[in-house]
Amino acid sequence: MTNDISKDIIYIGADDLDIDLFEGQYTVLEGMSYNSWVILDQKVAIMDTVDRRKDEVWFSNLAAALNGRTPDYLVCQHMEPDHSALVGKTMVQYPTLTLVCTAQTVKMLSYYFDSASFAERIHVVKEGDSLSLGTHVLNFIAAPMVHWPEVMMTYESKEKILFAADGFGKFGALCNETDDWACEARRYYFNICGKYGMQVHNVLKKAATLDIATIMPLHGPTLQGEALAEAVRLYDLWSRYQPETDGVLVTYASIHGNTAAAAQQLAGILEAKGAAKVVLCDLCRCDLAEAVEDAFRYPRVVCCASSYDAGVFPPMHDFLYHLQIKNYQQRRFGLMENGSWAPTAAKVMRSMVESMKQCEIVEPVVTIMGKVKPCNITEMEALAEAMLQA
Repeated sequence: MTNDISKDIIYIGADDLDIDLFEGQYTVLEGMSYNSWVILDQKVAIMDTVDRRKDEVWFSNLAAALNGRTPDYLVCQHMEPDHSALVGKTMVQYPTLTLVCTAQTVKMLSYYFDSASFAERIHVVKEGDSLSLGTHVLNFIAAPMVHWPEVMMTYESKEKILFAADGFGKFGALCNETDDWACEARRYYFNICGKYGMQVHNVLKKAATLDIATIMPLHGPTLQGEALAEAVRLYDLWSRYQPETDGVLVTYASIHGNTAAAAQQLAGILEAKGAAKVVLCDLCRCDLAEAVEDAFRYPRVVCCASSYDAGVFPPMHDFLYHLQIKNYQQRRFGLMENGSWAPTAAKVMRSMVESMKQCEIVEPVVTIMGKVKPCNITEMEALAEAMLQA
C-alpha cells in the first residue's frame, strides 16, 4: 500500500510492525504507521518526518521520491517525536532546506534538537497564512491542543487535501489495514485526543468551510468518499462527548471472583429489562485503553468493585482516573461495591465520578457483603431500572 495521492504527492512514510506499545502505554498488536509525504511542484515540500525507529526507511523513501531533486521546505505540523524525530537530520542533509512551522514549534525545537544550527532557516506561519509551491498551495490552520499546543494542519487547495496531523489517526500499520476504520480510530481518539473535545470541535468547524476531498492523517489510512464522511460524523460526536451507541458498559474489578459474579448477574438483569446492548469489562484483565474507549462509546456505565485497603480495588481506581484525565462527561453511572467487613469502594467511586462534568449517579448504590444475597438481587433490579430510564 503506497498511500500516494497523485503523481505530485508521494507517500514516504513507514509501517512499524515491531513496536509493542505506542507512546509507552497503548498496545498495538497490528503495529503503527508513521505517515509522511512529498509534494513535487516548482518547489518541493516534505510533509513531516517519522519516528526515529524508521529513519533508514524514511530517508530511503524520501530519496526515491525526490529522484535527484532538492527539497525546498520541510513542513513540521506536530513536534511529537513520532513525527518530528528526523527534523534535525533532514535539515543537516539538505543545507538549503527551510523549516515551516508555528511559533510554538520554534520554542519546542530546542527541546529535541540543536536548533541553533538552523535557526536562520525557519519560516514561521500562523492561522490563515499560505505557501505557494507552484500549482499547489499550502494553507495553514491552527489546531492547538489537538493534541499538543503547537499543532497545525495544512490544506492543499489544488487537490483538496487536508493534512490533519494527529487528527483522524488510528492505531495499526497500513499493511494491516481493514475496512473497520472506526474500531482502532475510536480507541486512538479517546485515549490520545479525548481530553480536548472542544479544541477538536473548533478545528472541525474550520474544516467545514473547506472543500475537502481527502484527509491525510499522520497515523492510519487516507480517507476519501464515504469513509471521509463517516470519519467526520464520528469526530463530531466524539468531540462533543456524545455517546455513539446505545447500551450499558458494566465494568468490574474483582479480587476473588464474587464481585465478578455480581457484575455478570447485573448484566443479565439489564439485558432482561431491555438494554439495547450490555458490554462486560473485566478491568483486571482488559486493555485499559479499550475500557476507556467503551466508556466514551456508551451513555451508561456501571462500576462494580471490591473494597481494598479502606478504598477501592486499584484496577477500578485506574479506570476512573483515566476517565477523569480525559475530561469524561455527560454520562449516567451506577455503582456496586463489595466489602466483607467494611465496604469503602462506593465512597471512593462516588467521589471520582462526582468530579466529572455532568455525570449522574443513579440510586440505589448496591452493597454486597461477600457473595450476592437475595436482597442484593432486589437492589440490582432497582439499579438496572434506574440505569435504563430515559
